[in-house]
Amino acid sequence: MSFSSRVKEELSYKTGSARHCQIAEIAAIISMCGRIQISENDHYCIKIHTENLAVSRKYFTLLQKTFNIGNDVSIRQGMKGRRSRMYTVGIRRHSDALRVLQATKLIDRDGQIGEELALEQNVVIQQSCCKRAFIRGAFLAAGSISDPERFYHFEIACVTEAKAVQLQSLILSFGLDARIVRRKKYYVVYIKEGSQIVDILNVMEAPLSLMELENIRIVKEMRGNVNRKVNCETANINKTVLASVKQVEDITYIRDTVGFGRLPENLQQMAELRLARPDATLKELGEALEPPVGKSGVNHRLRKLGEIADRLRQQDPGSEA
Repeated sequence: MSFSSRVKEELSYKTGSARHCQIAEIAAIISMCGRIQISENDHYCIKIHTENLAVSRKYFTLLQKTFNIGNDVSIRQGMKGRRSRMYTVGIRRHSDALRVLQATKLIDRDGQIGEELALEQNVVIQQSCCKRAFIRGAFLAAGSISDPERFYHFEIACVTEAKAVQLQSLILSFGLDARIVRRKKYYVVYIKEGSQIVDILNVMEAPLSLMELENIRIVKEMRGNVNRKVNCETANINKTVLASVKQVEDITYIRDTVGFGRLPENLQQMAELRLARPDATLKELGEALEPPVGKSGVNHRLRKLGEIADRLRQQDPGSEA
């Protein structure tokens, strides 16, 4: 089971205790993946279609708890190939369908259904708890989360821009940076940052999935820190080795051209020590000198030896640059 499926499975068992929160979640599910059928005698029938069993189970449970609709709800399972399954939950009785549409504000006082099942009034999502429920229902119906082991991405696909803007405003009200992008025929509300996806899981009240994601983020962050430190140390080692090779080359050139006798005593001592200990660090070289010298002093002497070698090369046309 994917991480996204596990999140939906957890959310399918989360139901708001207050009736207004249950209505808000039902409104989101119908708005995102519902269809309204109207018969010749103007009787309504509501159907939602989903490939996720957890979503159909959640919707079925909400209808029972909130409106006591049971016998007129049917769940049918269809096949699209061998692996794909489609679950349909339908409210066939006109009076029940009308009650649900009126409670969720998906129909106005004149009996007109909102275009693309948009909410005619926002009264069902005014309270913070109802906003959480609506976002939860929207995610169940049309959302997904990427595998956090690979990358961080949370999204909910909306069929109209108005729905996307409304959903974005609800998420923004919790201080999260939700954005909208057009993808083919959908308007996708998405969040990219890992810490904000943790927060949206908290908003939707999915504590188990939240903890799983946090654990993955901690491990990934630790791995990243270790890799950065290893890369930094490797770069420093490479830099030290290259510097040591250059220093030995310069000192060897001085020795083979003019010898160490013409060097000041401190530089002569430094040159002989570096040739004797080509792999030693600056700190180790400084401690081996008499008297001991700090790293900056050692670096200064080696730099002076390099400058002397460069001047000697300039004076000798046959030497390598």
